[in-house]
Amino acid sequence: MDAASEVKSRLSIEDVISEYVQLRRAGRNFKGLSPFTNEKTPSFIVSPEKQIWHDFSSGKGGDMFSFVMDVEGLDFKGALEMLARKAGVDLDQYKTAGSSSNSKLKSRTLEVLELAAKFYQKQLTVNKPALDYLINKRKFSRDTILAWRLGYAPSTGVALVNFLTKSGFTTDEMQRAGLISMRRAGAARDMFRGRIMVPLADQAGQIVGFTARQLADEPNSPKYINTPATIVYDKSRQIFGLHLAKEAIRKQSFVVVVEGNLDVISSWQAGFKNVVASAGTAMTEQHLRALKRFTGDIRLSFDSDRAGIAATERVIPLAQKAEVNLRIISIDGAKDPDELVQQNPKAWERAIEQSIYAPDWLIERYLTEVDVKTAAGKRLFTDTLIATIRRLKDPVEKEHYLKKIAELTDTSFDAVKAKFIGQSTQPQLFKKSKYQPGKIDVVAFEHQRLQDHLLAMLLAVPNLRSLLSDLPKDVFTEGPQQETYDFLKSNPDFKGDTKIAAQLQPVADYVKIIMLQFEEIYSSVPPEDLASQAERLKHRLIDRYVKIEKEKLAEKMRAADEAEIEALVKKADELNSLIK
Repeated sequence: MDAASEVKSRLSIEDVISEYVQLRRAGRNFKGLSPFTNEKTPSFIVSPEKQIWHDFSSGKGGDMFSFVMDVEGLDFKGALEMLARKAGVDLDQYKTAGSSSNSKLKSRTLEVLELAAKFYQKQLTVNKPALDYLINKRKFSRDTILAWRLGYAPSTGVALVNFLTKSGFTTDEMQRAGLISMRRAGAARDMFRGRIMVPLADQAGQIVGFTARQLADEPNSPKYINTPATIVYDKSRQIFGLHLAKEAIRKQSFVVVVEGNLDVISSWQAGFKNVVASAGTAMTEQHLRALKRFTGDIRLSFDSDRAGIAATERVIPLAQKAEVNLRIISIDGAKDPDELVQQNPKAWERAIEQSIYAPDWLIERYLTEVDVKTAAGKRLFTDTLIATIRRLKDPVEKEHYLKKIAELTDTSFDAVKAKFIGQSTQPQLFKKSKYQPGKIDVVAFEHQRLQDHLLAMLLAVPNLRSLLSDLPKDVFTEGPQQETYDFLKSNPDFKGDTKIAAQLQPVADYVKIIMLQFEEIYSSVPPEDLASQAERLKHRLIDRYVKIEKEKLAEKMRAADEAEIEALVKKADELNSLIK
């Protein structure tokens, strides 16, 4: 038995999911409200018998691992580690000697960081200046201080070293966690001294490091110090506050990224729960891809100083590469979100709502810095913006901005277009792009739903399989749908034979999901009505398939020569023949 199977054998899927969704018994299954949409009636189904879940409102489904991956924004490895801890499964026994040793080092590092966080929290309760700073100057409530586990590092230089030593940790373990520094004489000193401590947590809420802020202003000392890179902390991937923000991000369908950790905490206290921070202004593509697991709508609010503006400009191409929708939040009357929230939370809310799509923000910014009435200004303006526009994926969007540039610089569109093409090192804008069905979310969702429901009927009711006789394989999406189609074509008399069903193992989860759909929707439908519904589903599926394929053909025709067009027209006629 592998690690994943061992975890599944120890946990029930309904217990795992009930930590996120309120489930109610509905016959053999459980029902609840979708955690992925804002639905008002339960359409989220969990089957203990099949150890599978399906969300009818979003089309998502799978086993306990896929659920945790979706709801927590983790990859499979992260979900496995999380569920293994819950199940009491030691993953080390499934690893090689080298990976097992690394896992133990990581586990020990997390333990010492957790204990350090508790130590700093305790020290805060007995340090009046630190408490006064957080409560009276930063205006944080005691509930906020507890929720974010804020603390204080004593200034003695050895307080943490002594505490952790008494708790059984070695200086090597402390140093590996980034908690101490070693002097030349071999003496260990606390890394953080006389500072407010802000714990940094991973997505699961485990402490992986700290940001330490000066309590007393010292001109020759940095205001902030961060944990150095360790076995568990990588600032290029660390997103501050994500463990407390992920549910709100998923519900509100967008995330606000700010520059400072205290900006996040102030926003959270004021009710803005979907706010996170990168490591200062050093936002990376990894940060964006991690956030994309929760939402593709990312709104950025860095400080309005020169460094913040420059950092914002650096993020725009990264966002285009990560394929997220980046919007920029501008703040008036305050230097950062923390100050704005203190002054007027409603103003922060308006700023978030009035965020500007990144290319538009860039245009507005450069219009204030470049004189587009001069030749030099026009060249600089177009050079800068064309570099950004080239990274956009949608050709219509690209053309929109090229026309806007032409208008703003009082230049012909042909001239701007020629510059765009002449500078491009990638496929040109005006060569027609391939059709991308993933862009039409509603169409893709409906196409998948029709396939799933029809295949569920054909699997559950053998006498309906005659509907497959004139149904082309291409009508079904490549992957589990086509594999299920192939199985039914090869085994028209299949009635649950275990030996034959072994062929379905590669798509076992998919089969379980569509059978769960059948039970929920069609199990009580009379046989004669089921046959007519299956017939209607088949024709709707064919119509949808033909529509999608014709859109592909139309896209190809725009760039085709005469001979190619003739072949494409023939293909269109073949598609029309499918509609009866």
